[in-house]
Amino acid sequence: MERHILIVEDERSISDYVKKELIFEDYLVSTAFDGQEALEVFEVAEPAIDVVLLDWMIPKLDGLEVLRRMKKMSPNTPVIFLTARDYVGDKVAGLDAGADDYITKPFEIEELLARLRLIFRKWATERAAIYQIGHLRVDTAGHEVLIDKEAVKLTQREYTLLLYLLEHRGEAISRADILDDVWGMNFDGQENTVDAYVRYLRGKIDVEGEASLIETVRGVGYKIK
Repeated sequence: MERHILIVEDERSISDYVKKELIFEDYLVSTAFDGQEALEVFEVAEPAIDVVLLDWMIPKLDGLEVLRRMKKMSPNTPVIFLTARDYVGDKVAGLDAGADDYITKPFEIEELLARLRLIFRKWATERAAIYQIGHLRVDTAGHEVLIDKEAVKLTQREYTLLLYLLEHRGEAISRADILDDVWGMNFDGQENTVDAYVRYLRGKIDVEGEASLIETVRGVGYKIK
C-alpha cells in the first residue's frame, strides 16, 4: 500500500527536495509550510497521513506545539523531527513531547529513508491489528480501510474516530468521552462535532440496504456492535 507522508517545512527548497526524493521512492507526499497549515492538512488529508516529517522552527505555530496537537489528534501517527536544532536539550524536549525520531539538519536523504523504513517496520510489529466487522475491514499495520475489498479514503480524524470505536466495540460511548479521547480535552468544540464526523464516516463505510455499522445509542452516544 502507498504510504502517505506529510512534510512540514517552511524552506521550500528543502521541502521540494525531500518531496521529490520521497515520490521517487513511491511515497505519496503532502506538504505544509507553517504550523497552522500543517494541522489543517493533517486533519483532512485523504488517505490519512502515515508519517509526519516536522521542522521545529516554522511560522504561526512552532514544531513542538504542532507535535503536541497532532499527537492529541492521532497518538499513533509517527512524527519525525527534521530540524537544525541540534542542542541535546531540544532533542530531549522533542522526544519527551512525543516525537518518534529526531534528525538534525543537514542530513543525507539515505538516512531519512532508512529511518522511515525503520518506523514502518516498528509500526507494523507493534500496531498490527485487523478489525473485520461485516463488510468493513481495517488493517492498522497497513493503515488501510476496505469496504467489500474496496479501499476507502478517510481523513485523519475520521480514521482515528473509527479506530477508537473499533477498539471499544460493543461499548456505548458518550459524545463527551469521544470528544475528550479523540479530539483532546482542550478541544473547545461542541458535542455535535461528534455527530457530524459519525455522519461523515457512515457516508463512507456503510453499504446501501444494510444497517449502519455505527449504532446510535439514544441519550448516550455511539457504539459499534
